[in-house]
Amino acid sequence: MHKSSIIFECTSCGGQSPKWSGRCLLCGAWGTLEKTLEAAVAKKEREKNTPSAHALPFSHIGSQDFPSVQTGMTEVDQVLGGGIVPGSLLLIGGEPGIGKSTLLGQIALSITTYTKKNVLYCSGEESGHQVKRRLERLATAHSPIPDALLFASETDVDKICATIREKKPFLAIVDSIQTIHTSDVPSEAGAVAQVRACTVKLLETAKTTNTAIIIVGHVTKEGMVAGPKTLEHLVDTVLYLEGDQSQCYRLLKTVKNRFGSTNEIGVFEMTGMGLEEVSNPSAAFLSKESSRMPGTAATAVLEGSRAFLAEVQALTTKTYFGYPQRRTTGFDVNRLQLLIAVLTKRLGVNLGDQDIHLNIVGGFKISEPAIDLAVCASILSAYKNKSLESGTLFIGEVGLTGEIRPVAQIEKRLKEAEKLGFTSAYIPKTDKKIESKLKLYPLKHLQEMEI
Repeated sequence: MHKSSIIFECTSCGGQSPKWSGRCLLCGAWGTLEKTLEAAVAKKEREKNTPSAHALPFSHIGSQDFPSVQTGMTEVDQVLGGGIVPGSLLLIGGEPGIGKSTLLGQIALSITTYTKKNVLYCSGEESGHQVKRRLERLATAHSPIPDALLFASETDVDKICATIREKKPFLAIVDSIQTIHTSDVPSEAGAVAQVRACTVKLLETAKTTNTAIIIVGHVTKEGMVAGPKTLEHLVDTVLYLEGDQSQCYRLLKTVKNRFGSTNEIGVFEMTGMGLEEVSNPSAAFLSKESSRMPGTAATAVLEGSRAFLAEVQALTTKTYFGYPQRRTTGFDVNRLQLLIAVLTKRLGVNLGDQDIHLNIVGGFKISEPAIDLAVCASILSAYKNKSLESGTLFIGEVGLTGEIRPVAQIEKRLKEAEKLGFTSAYIPKTDKKIESKLKLYPLKHLQEMEI
């Protein structure tokens, strides 16, 4: 046989190599390359005899709506774009212990209680007694665990799919994707090839049975969900549950949604009875007591179609080392370095001998540039040990020359501040007329901000 027909394939990740080596160059596994034979003649013949696909113009394709079913949890429905779409495959990721199983247990209880639909909970990590104990804690005394909520302790994806086809639930939960396996792939559970193969089978089952399936994927050290990043391309919706475990707040974000909007966010508070929805996150992330202290500034953040307020805290202290420290929590440290350079160069503030610590209250992570003005204001307030005016908001992106650049949907941010009793706001100066009840201070440059 010709040399070109010999291929070595990795049994762990499915990667191919033209020659054998002791270690797979893609996944790094040792001793997983096995020789496979590919007939070049048969391959060409197969390509020659393969019929072409039937292509249609879009004018001949009818439109189809994707009706969603509400879960009964307002924050979850908002993140999903209105609810769960039947037949969709959803992936929820997050660090271990962040509350993924708790959230899924509440979703299962809410659906079975309010919609009277069946839910199948499949767990390969916990026994039925462990799951029931958590569900009893989440369910109240007046609403015990309904009979419509079924449980299966199974790690074979073929048996899970067969159970879904037999019971035909509205929603099936698989916790987690790393613990299930299929005999079609000769590798252990949790391997890249296993995770991919199991997800494809669950996707086929969801589409053929019209059952919505939620799979749980843990976040690895590299920050990827369930190992390979390609898993996110197989599912319809990707959700992330984030938050500092030392804090009580959890943020549910959607980064992909084929049936709704993306970049939506839901806010929850972790309590002894599970995750409670926070209907007014602006009040939760603001502290009235600390607003009168130096180094504190309030800003308005936009997450998807939702605007809420956040509090920025800065602390400056004289450094006792040759190189000043820059530490952040919830904010990009590289962005902080850039803003410090702008303050030093454009305003003449000597921050070269100051250690600067920046914190976003509540464990919230912000990457939006509209927070730049609030960061600069909090640093200046801490450096001068001067409190900012109470009830003042800071919104704007800061450029390298010190100019204040406009941000998106400024009126929506100001309306959120009006609800919480704010009286004034520093905003970028634009030609567009902005309607607001707040006293506005339009700025073109950082030098115009009096602190």
